[in-house]
Amino acid sequence: MKKAIEMMQKIQIAIGGIFLCIFLLTVVFQMLSRYLGIAATWTEDVSMYSFIWAVFMGAGAMVYEKKHFAFTSISDMLKDGTAKKVLSIVISLIMLYFAVLMAYYGFLVTKQFWNYTWVNIPKFKRGPTWLCLPLCGITSAIYLVFQIIDDIGNLTKGGNK
Repeated sequence: MKKAIEMMQKIQIAIGGIFLCIFLLTVVFQMLSRYLGIAATWTEDVSMYSFIWAVFMGAGAMVYEKKHFAFTSISDMLKDGTAKKVLSIVISLIMLYFAVLMAYYGFLVTKQFWNYTWVNIPKFKRGPTWLCLPLCGITSAIYLVFQIIDDIGNLTKGGNK
């Protein structure tokens, strides 16, 4: 199970990296086209939506590594390993609540905008551009459930890992 989740995270990071590269290339192309006086209005939409995908894919992947959200001020004060694990579970449960909301409402937004078209590229639909919201919510929820199960397992075994 852990290997599958790690593979999912690597794929998510790769997707985010690809969209970040698309964003950077599009912005560079946009700057060059303005300098040369060439009209490339499509670059605005491509750069905006590729940046959105890069951000949400990266955010979801960082949830797995517990690097996206960090509430360390309270856990740094705790000396007991068991208390730290309990706090980690509570924080993961709160984050899971928001991840489920992101998946649910992201699905509704994607469904709402599925047939809308891009402003500068009318042949493209907006629906797929919003799929990053439910994808981020679903993958974040999977990572968080895995972390909660792992933390509870460590607590029941008496480990403070």
